[in-house]
Amino acid sequence: MTLLIISPDYASHLFPLATLGTAWQAAGERVVVASGPATAGIVAEFGFERVNLQLGRGSNPGTIRAEQQPSGEDDALRGFFAATRLGLVPTLQFQAEARSSDLLWNPVEIAREVQRIVAEVRPDQIIVDHLAFSARLALLSAGIRHADIVLGHPSALPVGTEVYGYPSTWPDAFSPEPDDLAGLHRTCEAVRDTFTAQWNAALLELDPAAEPSRDAFTESGDVLMLNYPGELHAPDRTALLPQHVFLGSAVRAEARDPEVEAWLADAVAAGDDRPLVYVSFGSFLSVRGDVLARVSDALRGLDVRVALATGSTDPAELGPIPDSWLVRGFLPQVALLGAAAVAVTHGGNNSVTEAMTAGVPLLVLPFSTDQFAGAEAVETAGFGLSLAPNTATAVELGDALRSVLALAAPDRVRLDDLSGSLQGGTGPRRAYEALTALAAVPAAG
Repeated sequence: MTLLIISPDYASHLFPLATLGTAWQAAGERVVVASGPATAGIVAEFGFERVNLQLGRGSNPGTIRAEQQPSGEDDALRGFFAATRLGLVPTLQFQAEARSSDLLWNPVEIAREVQRIVAEVRPDQIIVDHLAFSARLALLSAGIRHADIVLGHPSALPVGTEVYGYPSTWPDAFSPEPDDLAGLHRTCEAVRDTFTAQWNAALLELDPAAEPSRDAFTESGDVLMLNYPGELHAPDRTALLPQHVFLGSAVRAEARDPEVEAWLADAVAAGDDRPLVYVSFGSFLSVRGDVLARVSDALRGLDVRVALATGSTDPAELGPIPDSWLVRGFLPQVALLGAAAVAVTHGGNNSVTEAMTAGVPLLVLPFSTDQFAGAEAVETAGFGLSLAPNTATAVELGDALRSVLALAAPDRVRLDDLSGSLQGGTGPRRAYEALTALAAVPAAG
C-alpha cells in the first residue's frame, strides 16, 4: 500500500504531515512525499520517497529570511513583517490582500502536475495540506478520493457565517476598533468572492462538468482531518464542521542534540531546579527581534532557566545574555518542551499542539492569521495567557510569566489530562484509522 503526502515547501507544514506518515511507515507501507526542494532534507530524514512539486513561489527549510526568497516573494514577506508591527487588523488586512497569489498560484498548471504525480505514484491513499488549494483542485476535478488536513487552528476552514481571513475570535489583550474590523470584514468578503471565482475558473478548465463552488474556502476533501485537540475547540463550532476527525497533535521525532542534552543534564547535576522557560517565535516571526528583546528583558528578572531560539534575529539584539541561558538560532522544540515549565510562543499551531502534548502552559504573543484564535482557546481553557506582542512591556511580560508559572491546580490537572490523551502517537494513529476507514467505503459511482 502507498500513501502520498502533498505538502507546500515549508518545514512548518511538512513536519506534522510527515509525522502522520510514520504510522504508515511503521506498518511497513510505502510513503511518498510530493514537496519542493527546500524541504527535501526533511523528507530524507523521515526516510520517505520524494517527488518534486512546487506549490507556490515561496519556501522555508526551517528559518525564513526575505532575502532567500525569489523576486516578488521577498517583498511580500517584508511587507508582512512590517504589517505585524502595526497590529492585528493591518496584519490580517495585508494577508487577505495577498491571498490569491499565495494560496492559488498557477492553479491549472499545478493541478495537472499533481494529477501526473498521482498517475506515476499510484497511491492507495492521499493526504493533502488543506491550504494546498491547487493540489486539492487536482484531486477534486479528477474524482480522486483523499483526506485534507487543516494544520493550523480549525478556523482555517470557515463554518456558518464565518469569512476566511477574518478572525473568529481573539484574546482580550487585543481591542481593535469596530470600524477597522468592519473594513477588514469587507476586504475578506471581497477576497473570498475573487478567490472563489478563480477557483471555479480553474475547476471549469480541469473538469467542464464540475459544479462550481459558492465559497472555495469552505471546500474540503472526502475526509477532513484537524491537527488540533478537540478538547480546545468550542463545541458549538465543532457542530458546524463537516465530517471530520480531530487528530489532537502530530508531534515529530527529533534527532538527538548533544549540546541540549548536556545543558539539561548539567542543571540536574548541579541541583538547579529552577523552572525552565522555553522561548520560540517559530520560523517566520523570529524576525521580530524587538519582541524577543522585551521577552528576554522580562526573563532576566525571573528566577528561571531559559532556552531561547533566536531564529532569524541576531542574538546581539536581545541584550545581555546570562551565562546559564541556552541561546541558539534553532533548538529542538519537542525535547525542550519535555523539560519546560512554561513556553513563550507566537501561537503557531505546531507550537500550541506540541506544548499541549507535553503538558506545558503557554504565554502566547500572537501576530497573525489563526494565531489569535489559537491564543484565545489556550487562554479560555485556562492553559495560559496571551498578550499583544507590540505593546506588552517587559514588566507586563514578567507578571504574565509569573502567573503562568503558578498555574492554578484545577487547570494543571486538566492540562495533564489533555497531555495524557495526546501522547503516544495519537495523531498519526487517528489519521491512519481515518484513511483506512475511507478506503473500506466503496467509491461513489
